[in-house]
Order: sequence, then structure tokens, then C-alpha cells
Amino acid sequence: MKREKDFAESIRREDELDLIKPEELIVPESYNGPVIETDTIVDHKLAMECMMYMKEQKYIHKKYCWIILQRVIKIMENEDNLVNVNIPEDKEYTVCGDIHGQFYDLLNIYTKNGYPSAENPYLFNGDFVDRGSFSVECILALYIWK
Repeated sequence: MKREKDFAESIRREDELDLIKPEELIVPESYNGPVIETDTIVDHKLAMECMMYMKEQKYIHKKYCWIILQRVIKIMENEDNLVNVNIPEDKEYTVCGDIHGQFYDLLNIYTKNGYPSAENPYLFNGDFVDRGSFSVECILALYIWK
């Protein structure tokens, strides 16, 4: 019983991200990467800017990562965990899985199949992070496109 309690405690989320105020996270003047404020619309251009910035092995500032995480949490809270996807006869989806933190492989998939959009949908089925050196970049890329 103690073990179960300890496990439940370890995965419990106290909404710590909600305690962070983005306006209190100071972005240094030297930062020259993508800027995503709470009211910024993430369009194709900004998503591409983020991808290219991370491709150069530069880090998106933690303030903007926080904003991305908050947005994704809100999106995911309103979606089902499991969905059926009906693909019309005249439509194609790119199905991806097991990228395991290989950001450059993800970029290669996007280069070969086009970047995600309403006209070019992707279905990612898991194993996004855990082995590669660029797990944070992979999950941020997926969140940004989401």
C-alpha cells in the first residue's frame, strides 16, 4: 500500500506550471530566438521559425516553452485520449511513431512529407521521447504544430 501511495504521489501534478507567471520569467536581451507570448498566434511561419531555431541546436527560452506547455495542456484537457480517425478516400495522412527523441529524423519526415497543416495532416502514435538526445526538441516541435 505504501508503494502505491508513493507512486501516486510521484506522478501527482500540483499544477506547478500554474504557479509560474510568464511575466516573471526574464528573457535576456541576448536571446534572439522565437518569441511566443500568451496572445501570440502560432502560425506556419512561427512554427517554422521555431523548427529552424532548434535545428541549429539553440534553445527556445523557458518563458516561451512554458507558454507552449500551457497551451498544449488546455488543448489536451479537451480532447479524448483515444480517437478513431476516419480518413476520406481522397485524403492522405502521414502516420508516424517511435521517433524516440530523434529531432533530425522528425525534421527529415517533415521535409519529405511536408509540414503539418489542415491540408497535410499527421497522426503521431507515441514514443516521441526517451532515447534520443533531442527529446525536448521533439516534444516541443509536436506541441508547436499542435
